[in-house]
Amino acid sequence: MFALWSWSASAPGAPPALAGESDAVTLAIPDGTGFAVREVPCLLVEPERFPALELDRPGSSALSWRAVLNGEPTGLPVAAHAVPNAGGNAIVTADRAVRALRDTLSLGNELRSGLKAELRPYQARGITWLHETTAAHRGAVLADEMGLGKTVQAIGYLLGRAADGPQLVVCPTSLVGNWVHEIDRFAPELAAIGWRGGELPEAAAGTVVVTGYPTLRGHGSALTEKQWASVVFDEAQVLKNPRTQVSKAARGIKARARVALTGTPVENNLEELWALLNLVVPHEFTHKTQFRRRFVRPIGEGSAPAVLRLRDAIEPVVLARRKSEVAATLPPKIHTDLVCDLTREQERIYDQLLDRAEEEGFGSGGQRHTRLLSVLTELKQVCNHPGLITGDLDELGGRSGKFDVCADILAANVANDAPTLVFTQYRRTGELLVRHCAEELGVTAPFFHGGLNQAQRGEIVRDFQSPGGPPVLVLSLRAAGTGLTLTRAADVIHFDRWWNPAVEAQASDRAHRIGQTRTVTVTTLTSGTTIEEHIAGMHDRKSALTDLTDTAGISALARLDDDRLFELLRRKRAN
Repeated sequence: MFALWSWSASAPGAPPALAGESDAVTLAIPDGTGFAVREVPCLLVEPERFPALELDRPGSSALSWRAVLNGEPTGLPVAAHAVPNAGGNAIVTADRAVRALRDTLSLGNELRSGLKAELRPYQARGITWLHETTAAHRGAVLADEMGLGKTVQAIGYLLGRAADGPQLVVCPTSLVGNWVHEIDRFAPELAAIGWRGGELPEAAAGTVVVTGYPTLRGHGSALTEKQWASVVFDEAQVLKNPRTQVSKAARGIKARARVALTGTPVENNLEELWALLNLVVPHEFTHKTQFRRRFVRPIGEGSAPAVLRLRDAIEPVVLARRKSEVAATLPPKIHTDLVCDLTREQERIYDQLLDRAEEEGFGSGGQRHTRLLSVLTELKQVCNHPGLITGDLDELGGRSGKFDVCADILAANVANDAPTLVFTQYRRTGELLVRHCAEELGVTAPFFHGGLNQAQRGEIVRDFQSPGGPPVLVLSLRAAGTGLTLTRAADVIHFDRWWNPAVEAQASDRAHRIGQTRTVTVTTLTSGTTIEEHIAGMHDRKSALTDLTDTAGISALARLDDDRLFELLRRKRAN
């Protein structure tokens, strides 16, 4: 993006009055005796639109950049590349600014044929940055805020290195299927293989092996014996303790480039940041004691110079952007659909329920509808958490892929001070989420449900909307789908799938409505290979029924014969 600004006598003036997004951009500007870092009002414009933009009085900066875009050799005045570094004591060089633009545009053109995604400008820049940084440092940390598309940027990076050899992605077990799905969707030229142990499949150039952290811990030798072109560690905060077995296994992987993806590079203390840096660029951040002495201790004592030193030290290898920084390139709502793998316990119980249903049959007439509703409810509850069926709820973590993914998102949002709404259809699921927030995150999450009276509901809304309100609010989809204003949150999670997308959209609009000043991130969680994929498919085909209850969707299923019905309900193991 180009940031267009103006100079009025001795200070920045108003940005050009043209169509586009305006935002404050940090720039180095003259202050009488030298330069000072200040927030400057700018008009943000895509490179494709910039050459034809009608400016009243284009200055030398605008003319020089237009010459660059036309391929003409030219120098840039300082005002055209006055982007300060993290410490505020230097600016980007003209050569680097031009190279960044050309590389990003060139990569964007290359990816259009292979990457089946409409990249936003900051995402194209992120992919270019990954290539530049791993080429220079052999490692990088992409720490964009959740919702900005770290996965698609990583896939774009993997696609660009496809010819260099086999590549590896390590992620939470519950997201192995999602990674395979997203690679197939965005980069069909790559061959994505989900590996959960056993003999490691043959992997040539153009192949991406996707595995989970527990598999890495238990079968690490198979991965460490192979030379990889690149390895990507998703949700890399899992590796924040370098003494754990999984962290040691991760460090043992031989790869020419290492990339860590995380929305929370620091959850509790700066030594976690060192662990990530040591993972991806160990030759630059080798000694923990030195890192502690130079940064951790003085920053803990309130040293501002130490903060600037740390920013300067990590800036070459860490890219961390928040939604507020790239807001001009974002839509009002970002939709993220995550396909979560079932655990072995979930698979076993899901199959047992279906086998029993097949033995008993669904019957006919009204009995068929009632029986089907009962089976669907049980299957959807298994997708949420197996303990809802077995009654064993002593341990919540590690037993439901969807629950674990939601837990990771909530932990990151609490760490980033991002208030979050979580919608579920089921009262008992909501109670489990509230319990998890209390036991694992140390926060009290209110539960807005149909059993509350009007006064209790009003109190929950007022408390959540207040500046110091709770970081998480769990809501029943039926009770809170309409009428509420909850604009303190810009993050929404749909924990389970409703038959009609309009109901989910209405719930999301509790945050995305008048009074909301930020881009809203809406994340839907779907259990792969299950009835939830059928519901998600209905949404994708835009063929969901207009009835806002389960009744119409279940009636449509009840009209199918048993063979077709069980075909929809049975887990699609081939997935």
